[in-house]
Amino acid sequence: MSSRPVTSPDRIYRSPAGIAGGVVLLVLGAWLGADAVISGTGRTPWLALAGLLFAVPLVVAFTIRPAVFGNEDRLRVRNPFRVITLPWATVASFRSGYSNEVFDEEGTKYQLWSIPVSMRARRKAQRLPRQRPSRRGQEPTEQEQAPVDRRAVGDKSMDELRELCEARAKATTSKGEPSVRWAYEIIAPAAAGAVLLVILVALG
Repeated sequence: MSSRPVTSPDRIYRSPAGIAGGVVLLVLGAWLGADAVISGTGRTPWLALAGLLFAVPLVVAFTIRPAVFGNEDRLRVRNPFRVITLPWATVASFRSGYSNEVFDEEGTKYQLWSIPVSMRARRKAQRLPRQRPSRRGQEPTEQEQAPVDRRAVGDKSMDELRELCEARAKATTSKGEPSVRWAYEIIAPAAAGAVLLVILVALG
């Protein structure tokens, strides 16, 4: 009886703020679009449908879709219009500046959309005390003596990915070739909506 290798579950990194913003935009768009389709006259319902066909995939692409998945074998980056798969052996470095990025061995850069950089969060984290304050008149507990992690959430995520890459880069199962797949499920409906909008506007 042959045994198959067990793949570890993915660590998933997403932006809660981005997802929340996307849901709000989709609800607002659905409300306005439905009102235009039901109550509109002339070409208005068709323009509303074309606008939704164009806008909804883009909203999903830039807010809800982005995610980074990491397990013991590879890093998978789901950006608005592409899915990049990088076995750990092909990852050269990570960089955090005004955006979070990963580089492969050939120097190709891929942005990690789902791990945004917040300069405000960094400054706030740096202002945190190094230790938790102890209760007045009492010896600090072990928990109070423990240092506070001063890193921003995005920086913590990047450090976790760096550690995972360093630990797994030489593993046999972490070898392979990088792959990039275009997200046609996003591109196709958005392009169709754009073409339909242009046609409707041109027809006057």
